[in-house]
Amino acid sequence: MGMLTQGELRKKVTDREIDTVILAFPNHQGQLLGKRLTGDFFLEHTEVGCCDYLLTIDIEENPLPGFSLSGWETGFGDLQLIPDLSTIRELPWQEKSAMILCDLKHRNGEPVEEAPRTILQRQCERLSAAGLTPLMASELEFFLFDNPYENVYANGYAALVPSSPYPIDYHILHTGFDDALVQEICSMTAAAGIPVESRKGETGKGQYEIGLKYSGAVEMADRHLIYKYGAKSLAARRGKSITFMAKYRTDESGSSCHIHTSLSAADTGKNAFVDSEGNPGAVFNAFLGGLNHLAAELFLFFTPTVNSYKRFVEDSFAPTSIAWDYDNRTAGFRIVGHGEGFRIENRFPGADANPYLAYAAMIAAGLYGIEHKLEAPLPTRGNSYANKALPQVPGTLAEAADRLEKSAFARQAFGDAVVDYYVRHARLEAKTYAQEVTEWELKRYFERI
Repeated sequence: MGMLTQGELRKKVTDREIDTVILAFPNHQGQLLGKRLTGDFFLEHTEVGCCDYLLTIDIEENPLPGFSLSGWETGFGDLQLIPDLSTIRELPWQEKSAMILCDLKHRNGEPVEEAPRTILQRQCERLSAAGLTPLMASELEFFLFDNPYENVYANGYAALVPSSPYPIDYHILHTGFDDALVQEICSMTAAAGIPVESRKGETGKGQYEIGLKYSGAVEMADRHLIYKYGAKSLAARRGKSITFMAKYRTDESGSSCHIHTSLSAADTGKNAFVDSEGNPGAVFNAFLGGLNHLAAELFLFFTPTVNSYKRFVEDSFAPTSIAWDYDNRTAGFRIVGHGEGFRIENRFPGADANPYLAYAAMIAAGLYGIEHKLEAPLPTRGNSYANKALPQVPGTLAEAADRLEKSAFARQAFGDAVVDYYVRHARLEAKTYAQEVTEWELKRYFERI
């Protein structure tokens, strides 16, 4: 199990140990899309396509208007799936199956610049040119329910039963009751070549956190999505369900995706955030300066859904202002660790974040800080929620889209096509939400208005 070379995959297919090869790519919403090929077909064919509309649909797979990438007027042609053969892994939760992540190219061979994996690769290339390599880790939270997915759908998302009747943050007793599944998720994830550091209960009822071990940025983003795919698959197999929504109930805690980041110096392999004596150095200060300076402009890449913004509530452990401090969970950027483990924890993204975009935004902002020798602002001591002088996070998806659209920095770092593409998606999603009649409105107005 775990990672395979091309030769090992060929042998396993020939020996009938693997009969299905999944070619998948991350789309703009952070979903894995693609095709399941028979093993024999994969060995015999090098060109596999997918409809270009997959990058211009909403989450219900409705084609959306106004994109140059795809549309009715262009006939919805194909993009090419280019397997990244360094990502071959056997999937222990799926019988006789392997997965390969792919990059997307146009029919003329040019990369699809709007594709999330390409966006992150571009930023890693820019950082590499500066002699630095990003090391990142996702710390994802989720809610576990005793309802199977099919019942959740049939019941209209009502009558959800969290796997615990009370909060289980750091709880050892009740987390043991769920451990048959949660431990299986961890062991199966590790067997797929995705090392896990720890698991724990979180502040909500039935809420868990599984910490993935750090790696290079693209590999970590790949691991992030495959882990989510595996966790949901294993929960479904046991008649349970999992959600990575940022906020599934008004009166429950949100689910975050804390992103841990450090830089490795290409010439020494050491943590570039610390100096020779192990103290925070100039690279750290400038990188952090870039993050603080540009976080609001890039916020859409941290919080990509309407639901993302429901998580930002005072005194909730979701930061509402752009600030940093050492080991302070009220600050958006929390500085933790020491020596080679000294790093920045970005606490803004929710569990609904697309890791490729969130990582790319952090790298781009931090690199801007390094290139322009920005100074980080002073740390915010104490309770950041109480300091109203601090810059506040965008309050809605529409506001975040406006910030990104107007960002000269984002257009320089990512290109106009990328910025316009994600702004367009966000605005269409916000418009759809604004037109929706909700259960809250019915309860509030049905009889009494």
